[in-house]
Amino acid sequence: MLRQPLLARAAVLFALVSPLAAADTLVFTAIPDEDETRLQQRFQSVAGYLADELDVDVRFIPVTSYAASVTAFRNNQVQLAWFGGFTGVQARELVPGSQAIAQGVEDPEYKSYFIANQATGIEPVESDTSPEALKGLTFTFGSQSSTSGRLMPEYFLTRDLGASPNELFKRVGYSGNHSRTVSLVQSGAYQAGVLSYTAWENEVEQGNVDPERVQVVWESPTYPDYHWTVRGDVDERFGEGFTERLKQALIDMDDPDLLASFPRSGFIPASNEDFQPIHDVAVSLDLL
Repeated sequence: MLRQPLLARAAVLFALVSPLAAADTLVFTAIPDEDETRLQQRFQSVAGYLADELDVDVRFIPVTSYAASVTAFRNNQVQLAWFGGFTGVQARELVPGSQAIAQGVEDPEYKSYFIANQATGIEPVESDTSPEALKGLTFTFGSQSSTSGRLMPEYFLTRDLGASPNELFKRVGYSGNHSRTVSLVQSGAYQAGVLSYTAWENEVEQGNVDPERVQVVWESPTYPDYHWTVRGDVDERFGEGFTERLKQALIDMDDPDLLASFPRSGFIPASNEDFQPIHDVAVSLDLL
């Protein structure tokens, strides 16, 4: 799953963090699921909030891929991460003692939107199963490690249509993030694709979706997804009780602008057990 070129790029990026900063600063990252500029704006503000609440220096470091976020967490180059369901499971498998501590109010019942270029003629359907009309199209997932943009959609497709994506579709791609999935399907580079419902809604709000060219054709069943995971050794590093203080700071986040940037209506407690369904699906698909 974690390819050497991605590991190398992550190593170069995190080499820029000085030893002093690594020792005295809580460093966190996030999966690059949307446009990088938006992510920078969102998480720089979160860093400021956490620094004020925890009375420690907090730094956000971007990564270039989902795999790089897991690598950085494994190598202790970051101590906290905003992961998707699958990347969180991967990270905790690699770093025993790590804990999922908080998730968005909406995240226990997350979902994916399957979208199609209007030229396909596919009509939206309301169903518990993936639409047969997707068969034979060109199709793009998001990142290969995305929960809402790959893992759960692949599970639903395989379960409902009885074949793997490579068998179902004329051509399969991986866009890298949700924003790019919208662009690729809207342009016709791929006839259909899948992304998180919040990313779709954000793209609509930003004016990046032309309803004359692309539309949602199926809404998946729900599953647990995004959450904050922290390494198990942060109490040793920042003082006894730090994990609980961090968890409470995330749950207490109520600034409308901060919450809107996720977008979430608030944060609630999370535990590793909440993501056992994601672990089981990943194992069933031979992805873990």
